[in-house]
Amino acid sequence: MGYRLVIFDFDGTLADSADWMRGIFNDVARRYGFRSVSAEELEALRGQDTRAIVAHLGVPAWKMPFIAAHMRKLVTRDAHRIPLFPGVEALLEQLQARGIALAVVSSNSEQNVRLVLGPVASARIRHYACGAGIFGKRVKFRKVLKAAGVRPSEALSVGDEVRDIEAAAAEGIATAAVTWGYATEALLRSRAPTLVLTRLDELSQAVAPFPGA
Repeated sequence: MGYRLVIFDFDGTLADSADWMRGIFNDVARRYGFRSVSAEELEALRGQDTRAIVAHLGVPAWKMPFIAAHMRKLVTRDAHRIPLFPGVEALLEQLQARGIALAVVSSNSEQNVRLVLGPVASARIRHYACGAGIFGKRVKFRKVLKAAGVRPSEALSVGDEVRDIEAAAAEGIATAAVTWGYATEALLRSRAPTLVLTRLDELSQAVAPFPGA
């Protein structure tokens, strides 16, 4: 399949932030007055979409922007503890070498994404649209398409959550769901993404430059 643009989610897709998230989750819950959970409960929540998780935790909608801002501050503090998944840097290099433009659409901040990626990998990303609200990625996808000058049919979104699939599909963008992140494979498959990837190297095999690019 040919694409001019590949748009990556960050946490759970490029950055292996799950262990870090488990470590800080209940501290954040106590700070903002939502439900603390056990490790087993966190694992079970991977099989639920974001709306169901928010409801289960009892997080009021008005608190979500404040929680997100606090989380971004914690990532800035702990960026050195959050690794990339093995093979990410090589993958970005391969895709860039094929003439495919790369973008990141994330709820995290651009500063944090760049910190975790490091100077070489972050320089390979042509377009950043960060700081998205938990259900605000659709407008970010639209912004990236416009900045890159590509049609939705020429782009592929790569993410690890249902909300990534839903937001991209709503803009007519093909979707690749990755199983190494937050959501379970069964949940991701239930939303019928264009591709399901179980290994990072499968993306390189699946993506070719758009004809004439």
